[in-house]
Amino acid sequence: MTGTPMQGTHVPLVTPFTPEGEVDVASLERLARHVLDGGVDGLVALGTTGEAATLTPDEQETVLRVSRGVCDAYGVPLTVGAGTMGTDATIAQARDRAPYADTLLVVAPYYLRPTEDGVVAHYAAVASAVDVPVLMYNIPYRTGRTLSAEAILRILDLDGVVGMKHCPGGIDGDSLVLLAEAGEKVLCGDDAYAFPMRALGAAGVIAATANLVPSAYANLDLATHDRLVPLVDALFSEPSPTVLKACLAARGLIDDPSVRAPFQPPHPETVERALKAAF
Repeated sequence: MTGTPMQGTHVPLVTPFTPEGEVDVASLERLARHVLDGGVDGLVALGTTGEAATLTPDEQETVLRVSRGVCDAYGVPLTVGAGTMGTDATIAQARDRAPYADTLLVVAPYYLRPTEDGVVAHYAAVASAVDVPVLMYNIPYRTGRTLSAEAILRILDLDGVVGMKHCPGGIDGDSLVLLAEAGEKVLCGDDAYAFPMRALGAAGVIAATANLVPSAYANLDLATHDRLVPLVDALFSEPSPTVLKACLAARGLIDDPSVRAPFQPPHPETVERALKAAF
């Protein structure tokens, strides 16, 4: 299976909840339309920002149904998060979610710390088991497994793998190698580095901050980057998406800022700092 690498700006949606703790369908649809009206190129459902791991299977399906409907209405692609520690479980989850997805964002297997050959084999098995393209999700500060540029390039060369969301927490030497060798397949997943990564050859960005300021990421330049730095710093100074959801609620983009345990509500002063930096 082949596929076209993703480009442009894609937004990993938060999952709004009602005060009673249910998925707030109306707020989710309103938020999805807000970011697409802001000029972004696609949506991501059930990503880290969406608190996917805390949702029940029925809630996950609700998020997928709503997100798919909005994407179809706007004629834009939907990327769907998938993946767990084991390869068999990841394949099962990917197959369940594939009918909703234009692309599957599959996180590198976490916690178990397999060898690099094991991670490559994991992606080969998943990509061959589904009928939609796979986007690798490389986020070592969450998975506990740092991969070399050589191993990532092997994964990007697999049939069915069309690119990667790259979240190394900075722009390191391996990032420069990846951009030089396969920049057309790299999407920056660290919001603060979106502009420099694009300038160095990345094809696009998956940015949680774009829930709040989608047009800033859709029209990213150096001046906008400079304005985004204090906003991103505030939004990620406490566990994401706690501050982000509070800001979205304050702006009326979702009805309630609730997050699922073990998240806790953010400190009011952090939310105030983020709102002052938002534009």
